[in-house]
Amino acid sequence: MNANTRITISCDDRVGLVSDITGRLFDIGTNLGPTSFALNGATARFETTCELPDDCPISECETGLSELALENADITVEAIAAAPKLTTAPGATHLIECSGVDQPGLIARLSEIFIEYKANIVKLAASASDEKDARIYTLRFAVAIPPERAANCLATLANTAGSMRLVFKFDEL
Repeated sequence: MNANTRITISCDDRVGLVSDITGRLFDIGTNLGPTSFALNGATARFETTCELPDDCPISECETGLSELALENADITVEAIAAAPKLTTAPGATHLIECSGVDQPGLIARLSEIFIEYKANIVKLAASASDEKDARIYTLRFAVAIPPERAANCLATLANTAGSMRLVFKFDEL
């Protein structure tokens, strides 16, 4: 799923609320991703990160949701953007991607490796998404690695990523 929208609804709770909201989102053509629902007293909070179809602008989604019978509703529909895909970067020799369960220090730990091999980060893009029961963090580096150090640098990155339970892949430019 390529999530492009976050929807948050806070309103008075009632029987059938989740069914009404998700039914309306289905009618719009929304592809739901990570979704949560919780009660705090009599107030319900529904939140989802989802993909709206190309022919459904945010304003139309907002209008569709506001037509539901929701008491004291606060509805937010906002665009979100994933980290850009790096396909090239002037001066870079390699495109590197690491992804896995979010954990403290991911960027710091991986970027330290580049220092050891005199590699320079040309571009960096990072994004996080909620998938199933985990927050998945994806890092994309466009890096200039000296040719004589590339194999060792990539092997160290792969080993470090593996020890952190990250998926590691790279492309040489």
